[in-house]
Amino acid sequence: MTRKTMLRALAGERLPTPPIWMMRQAGRYLPEYRATRAEAGDFLSLCYNSDLAAEVTLQPIRRYGFDAAILFADILLLPQALGSDVWFVTGEGPRLSTITDAKGVADLRPAADVHEKLSPIYETLRILRRELPQETTLIGFAGAPWTVATYMVAGRGTPDQAPAHAFKAADRAAFSALIDRIADGTIEYLSAQVEAGAEVLKLFDSWAGSLKGQDFDDFALAPAKKIIAALKARHPDTPIIAFPREAGPRYAGFAKATGADAVAIDQFTDADWAAAEVQKDGCVQGNLDPRLLVEGGPRLVSETKRIAQAFSNGPHIFNLGHGITPDADPENVHRMIEAIRG
Repeated sequence: MTRKTMLRALAGERLPTPPIWMMRQAGRYLPEYRATRAEAGDFLSLCYNSDLAAEVTLQPIRRYGFDAAILFADILLLPQALGSDVWFVTGEGPRLSTITDAKGVADLRPAADVHEKLSPIYETLRILRRELPQETTLIGFAGAPWTVATYMVAGRGTPDQAPAHAFKAADRAAFSALIDRIADGTIEYLSAQVEAGAEVLKLFDSWAGSLKGQDFDDFALAPAKKIIAALKARHPDTPIIAFPREAGPRYAGFAKATGADAVAIDQFTDADWAAAEVQKDGCVQGNLDPRLLVEGGPRLVSETKRIAQAFSNGPHIFNLGHGITPDADPENVHRMIEAIRG
């Protein structure tokens, strides 16, 4: 296990070539993914079909030889397991039934009851542990409570998370209870992922950047700390990556404050600053701009090399600053990898 480069970096080892994977590496930019999704019929059916979800997880590993594979699933499967109605509208994205008051929070299922709905996800992980190359690390994941809550309150993705901010302002106690219910469910979900074969866990807080001051402490940092502490108590040898996207200066100290083994940073964060202020506490993951995988050309190569160089004095996992976009050129991914490994 310790020979896997991903696990070595997460343990704090400085490597001459950083391990590489990409957020959303199994996705719409790949023709083989689009074919498998068409076979599944719709997005949720693909997530819950263990064989097909394992297949799309494996596709970018076969094509690119990434150092890690991340479970194919969605952060909104947990709200569904907690009792929310979830569906996807083609071309528009997810929709959920909304929770806007204390009664809606109270009506959610207990955290311990999520496993029946999520059992196909655990089976996907078991398949992947059998099928992945021995050198490839398997990552499980979940959405962080704030980000998940923004969807559960609004019933969809929003540009500024305004409905969640409004709920928080109107009834902070009820909103805090929602965050706690999601955190408890997340602990159960991620613990079961480890038991099914995940070797690393990642906590995605995609909308952390809209939290400021005490709100960031209460709804981004504190829930991450709670989840990580509980998981470390159950699975002390499982590394955890935190991604409070667009946290800006709050990236500094986030690993120490939460117990995370690594912090992933977005493309808007200066790599030299992060090397000085974030990497001193442990592994950093990031942070190529996903748009460069659409653009390609010399700038893709130079920026890839610049980021790898900026983090070369400490533990680093090369990744994007956010997920690869559907319009990315698959050949540009090869160029990115060659710029690092070549």
